Amino acid sequence: MYYGIITLSVIMFGLQFLFNRQYERESGNDTASTFVFAFIYSIGGLIPLLIMNGFKFGTTLFTVLMALVTSLNSILYTFCSLKALARINLSLYSLFAMLGGVLLPFLVGIVFYSEPVTLGKILCVVIVTLALALTVNKSESSGGFWYYAGVFVLNGMSGVLSKLFQSAPFKKADAASYSVWIAIVTALLAAVVLIFIRKTVKKPNTKAVIYAAGYGVLNRMGNYLLLIALAVLPASVQYPFITGGVMIVSTIISAIIGQKPSKKELISVILAFAGILVLVIA
Repeated sequence: MYYGIITLSVIMFGLQFLFNRQYERESGNDTASTFVFAFIYSIGGLIPLLIMNGFKFGTTLFTVLMALVTSLNSILYTFCSLKALARINLSLYSLFAMLGGVLLPFLVGIVFYSEPVTLGKILCVVIVTLALALTVNKSESSGGFWYYAGVFVLNGMSGVLSKLFQSAPFKKADAASYSVWIAIVTALLAAVVLIFIRKTVKKPNTKAVIYAAGYGVLNRMGNYLLLIALAVLPASVQYPFITGGVMIVSTIISAIIGQKPSKKELISVILAFAGILVLVIA
């Protein structure tokens, strides 16, 4: 059942990359666009979470503090993502995002939470890393190193913070309430910044609003599902699975929107699928 939950979140994460890229094409990647995006996607993600939670959510000091840290991480990740997407293609962007997303939680789970090192985990990370490496287009990777590094580290930190919240011994709210607080705090932070920079803010068009709101729904629901799964599955299992899965979903989406996958991309998908099989079976 929990692998089924992760699979659903993988589909959501694969789609959110597309929404992120489309927003950047509609509204650009400057600071104002970043905070407009953060505000809209937070509201978009908050609505379904509140509905699912019956418009009720728990509160503890630790939950709110973790939501603040996670929100700051999310806004910085959004900024780096929009800057990176203006310079590189979606597959290379996915390389930096997903490689950080798999390696950082994997290492933290083993080093700080004593999760066992198994042959299956090692092989999965090696295979998925190789799959990601095959998607690199060197001609599109020049410039913007710090943005790419930011995408790598900040996407990985998202998984690390989720693991920290689930494993911490402090009094905390449930996963749904935590997700609600992240959306609320992110929206508030973005709104405050937008007030101070309102002279530079351009009104987003309808398409940009739809893309940002859609990203928010997919992102919040996907992360909510991961929090549920983290209560049972270790981070060193969950995040390699997610990375390989997103590779597959991204390729399928590219084919649907008319972007024919290259031979290297198809090989990457096959390797990613093999990595998932090794992780689940071993």
